[in-house]
Amino acid sequence: MSQHRSLRTTATLGGKRNVLKRFERVELLKKRGQWKAGDRITGLRKTKPEV
Repeated sequence: MSQHRSLRTTATLGGKRNVLKRFERVELLKKRGQWKAGDRITGLRKTKPEV
C-alpha cells in the first residue's frame, strides 16, 4: 500500500523553490553588489534564485 502524499518526509518532497526568504535575497543582492550595509531591508528588489 502506498503512503499518502501529505505523510512523506520533507526530504522527498523538496523541489525547486521560486520564492526566496528575505535573508536569502539580501545575501544574493550582496553577492551581486546591488545591496550594501545601511540599505533598507523592506522594499527589496525582485530577485530570481540562482540555478
